[in-house]
Amino acid sequence: MSEDSLIKLTKLIADNNLDGYIIPKNDSFFTEQVKYDRLKLISNFSGSAGLAVILKKINYLFVDSRYTIQAKLESGKNFKVLKIHEQLPKNKFKNIILGFDPNLFTYDQLNYYFGKKIKLKPIRVNLVDQIFKVKHSINQPFYSLPTKVVGESYKKKIKLISNYIKTKNADFLYISAPENVAWLLNIRGSDTPFSPLPNCNLILSKNKKIYLIAEKYKIKKLILEKKLNLRQIVEKENLKNFISDLKGKKFIIDNKTLSILNENIIKTKFSIINRVDPCYFYKSKKNSTEIKNMIQSHIADGVALTKFIFWMKNLKNRKITEIDAERKLESFRKKNKKYLHPSFNTIAGTGSNGAIVHYKATKKTSKIIKKNDLFLCDSGGQYKYGTTDVTRTLCFVKQPKNIKDIFTFVLKGHIAVVTSNLEKENTGSKLDFHARKFLKKFNLDYGHGTGHGVGYFLNVHEGPQSISKFSHIKLEEGMILSNEPGYYKEGKYGIRIENLIYIQKERKKLIFKNLTLAPIDKDLINYQLLTKSEKDYLFYYHLFVYSKISKFLNKNERKWLIKNL
Repeated sequence: MSEDSLIKLTKLIADNNLDGYIIPKNDSFFTEQVKYDRLKLISNFSGSAGLAVILKKINYLFVDSRYTIQAKLESGKNFKVLKIHEQLPKNKFKNIILGFDPNLFTYDQLNYYFGKKIKLKPIRVNLVDQIFKVKHSINQPFYSLPTKVVGESYKKKIKLISNYIKTKNADFLYISAPENVAWLLNIRGSDTPFSPLPNCNLILSKNKKIYLIAEKYKIKKLILEKKLNLRQIVEKENLKNFISDLKGKKFIIDNKTLSILNENIIKTKFSIINRVDPCYFYKSKKNSTEIKNMIQSHIADGVALTKFIFWMKNLKNRKITEIDAERKLESFRKKNKKYLHPSFNTIAGTGSNGAIVHYKATKKTSKIIKKNDLFLCDSGGQYKYGTTDVTRTLCFVKQPKNIKDIFTFVLKGHIAVVTSNLEKENTGSKLDFHARKFLKKFNLDYGHGTGHGVGYFLNVHEGPQSISKFSHIKLEEGMILSNEPGYYKEGKYGIRIENLIYIQKERKKLIFKNLTLAPIDKDLINYQLLTKSEKDYLFYYHLFVYSKISKFLNKNERKWLIKNL
């Protein structure tokens, strides 16, 4: 970002007879991670969620509570940072005309953020793209995953979703979320930095016909496999003509990821009768093959993380930086041949940097990890085949009682989630209450959700299931979630404990089982605050970790892990 680019943008705003311009984080595929990040280009903000409103004399950056500290550090010089959950743009602005790119917003998004009173004007040629030269990288073609890896053939999935379309009395489903196309066709790609996503859309008919909206060079492998033929490929510039030639009356769409531009194209001929893509729900319930492969991925990941924790706890020379630690963890993961790359930017924060919930160490911000400070590390990997995400908080000398107490309250919330009675606590909102209750007794809390859904060799953040105050999705067998309560003292430290967990049916009851296999730092626990059942849980969790990964550790690592039981 430069002040020069903001000056150029305000000139374009004036040239288009606007009072301001809206810049979202997402691209036209509405994925969390993007290769071409317009918001970062214009604001320097690198978080995964945010929204900028550029006016002629002042600029605003709206972020959620995960990113308020980060946004002020990265963008505070040129932007006024506001918490979006406290002040929506529609309550901030009056009597102005804001321009937007209709390829980057859904109707639901615009209505939620800007309401009906602000005048919004679609601008087809993105104003940010007129300032920066867009470099569209040529990515690898899409590729198929064999049925033995995903557990269910794509033909069976197509039949399932086509039957759903029929039950809704519709003719077509427009699948605009790449993750859902990936699940349906059992394909993956390389179009986003951390998820193996194939950036494409798909139209599925009630008669099981599929039409993939993608660049032709990306589907050459799928054609060679005879999964698709050229007549089933629609290039984006031909979408309008293609839809006008379809026979039928009714479409189902996804209100989360269908752009205003594409929705308007569909509405020129069809009525939209439903706005929920059923793929989200079916994809969230992992089959036995997917769970089995996720377990194997977490064994590999647990070995790497445990070796890293042992290395960190036993360092003689403490002159290592956050970036050094991040690289060391990556080197442990790379020793496994099935490891591909991180599933998100590693968060390795010591002391005050640990209080920045989605911190990313850079040459400018990276600190030396001092022995007196807490060190928070949130990381994950994409493996063949599985996705991992784990957070551990470490200490290197004896900590004050107040820090150990808070860590223990976080741990008690973590244990409360995984040991919940899923027959009664069957939604994320009910679990979220239990995760926070020990902190809240002392007026402490954290500003993020307790857990997110996780994909199978896909996105590390995937719905519809989650653990938060606002999640009322029923939790079902096969769903995978994170369990990550925490606490953050701005300018001082951050604490978070995160495991991935999945739901399994045993003796006709749904229970959570841990996927993550890595020790929790016992030097941070005040055992006097734990009940017998919590102590038992911790013992058996560490015994479980040892039983799964000890054979992959060296003698010193095994000895240390035994002491952690």
